[in-house]
Amino acid sequence: MNKALKATILLVVLAIITITAAYHANAGEPMYLDPVSDIVSIAEIETIEAEEVVASTASESEYSYSTMEEFMASPEYVKFIIDNLWILIAAFLVLLMHLGFASVESGLTQSKNAVNVIYKNVFILCTGILIYAFVGFQIMYPGDFNGFFGFGGFGIGFDASDPVGMLTPAYGEEMTIWSDFIFQAMFAATAATIVSGCVTGRIKLSAFMLFGALLLAISYPITGSWVWGGGWLDELGFYDFAGSTLVHGVGGAAGLACVILLGARSGKFKNGKIFAIPAHNIPLATVGVFLLWIGWFGFNGGSVLSADPAEVSFVFVTTALAACGGALAAMITTQFVMKSLDAPMALNGILAGLVGVTAGADVVSPTSAVVIGAVAGVIVVFSILMFDKLKLDDPVGAISVHGVCGIWGTLAVGIFVPGISFITQLIGTTAILSVTFIFSYAVFGAIKAIMGVRVSPAVESDGLDISEHGNRAYPDFSPVKTSELGAYTS
Repeated sequence: MNKALKATILLVVLAIITITAAYHANAGEPMYLDPVSDIVSIAEIETIEAEEVVASTASESEYSYSTMEEFMASPEYVKFIIDNLWILIAAFLVLLMHLGFASVESGLTQSKNAVNVIYKNVFILCTGILIYAFVGFQIMYPGDFNGFFGFGGFGIGFDASDPVGMLTPAYGEEMTIWSDFIFQAMFAATAATIVSGCVTGRIKLSAFMLFGALLLAISYPITGSWVWGGGWLDELGFYDFAGSTLVHGVGGAAGLACVILLGARSGKFKNGKIFAIPAHNIPLATVGVFLLWIGWFGFNGGSVLSADPAEVSFVFVTTALAACGGALAAMITTQFVMKSLDAPMALNGILAGLVGVTAGADVVSPTSAVVIGAVAGVIVVFSILMFDKLKLDDPVGAISVHGVCGIWGTLAVGIFVPGISFITQLIGTTAILSVTFIFSYAVFGAIKAIMGVRVSPAVESDGLDISEHGNRAYPDFSPVKTSELGAYTS
């Protein structure tokens, strides 16, 4: 049985499973009883939201405190402490994901670029938080705006003259403005970190720094405001709970634009053939994936935006089930289609499942979460193989994991959740990723024209660690400059 036939059989079986699961989720007998995801229609969602607004307004009008001292003596204080503390813990878990990203990227690429990988990840995290504090937060959450672009001003927006409005439920969330900012800032840095994996091994550090900063300052917060800031897609009914498209898809789309303009690593494609460039440390990549999985509980669980025990625990379950489904599906797919027990593909299967469920972790059933994760696990294998066939070199598979599986996860909400329109999900995903890709292609193209984006063949051959940083991650195992041996071709 040839590979094409095997792939066809696998995809047909997967389609049957997906259609059956979607039917049961939408029209058949209920597969589970879960008040968190008991959504019937967009109209009902809007009604519930309206009731919540009314209730919130009524509640705010009942606030009897006008000072922080009065708030601390009020009945709402203890619950607010717990909710706010959970958001801060979730922000810490999302921060932990950046250690995971750095470990995965360095482990799945060549040892001669490990220092460069760490440097890029440190830069983009720290720069991302600062840029988000300076402009991004108030672009993404501008308050009243036209639905497409708004700007609330520079800085985080804390009003020292109104501590009650900034540090109590009067803020509009079950957290302080400071907790809101730091949680969202961790998300922002994630989008640009995804790009780092796509371009590793051959990009100039200065070019990556400039591009990452501009992505976080302009593109990411604008498209984010369309949904999470109450913009036009939010009004349309587009649903992306924790960012399958808004964070992961954006990172994948930006990475794709950069990869197209940057070109493949030297030696990846020769004479029409694909040559694997082996990962240098799969155990390190494994540690990174499990750090990401742990952090994802904060990524999705924190997106509940409170410590509600039913919702947070439910999101934890769907997140874990999707990851397991993704890993097993990727394992089966690689063995069935490629006759390979590929560990990196299994690791990417975990991440694919996590990305896939992120858009609907609070509204899909546990069974649907498994199916969504499993489909993502199959998709990621075929997507990675497809990009190789197209000669688009993505060293860690980030475009497939975050971009392609982010699209699937967002569209899956429209398939598996009654009342959420598939067409609306398609419109939102297309709009966000198209704008991100166009922005990224234009900006990265301008950087390429002005200052160049790719290191020289000699630098690439020697590795960016010694050439750009004057350092080695493994000095005992990197004694020679390969360029001096003529190991590269111009």
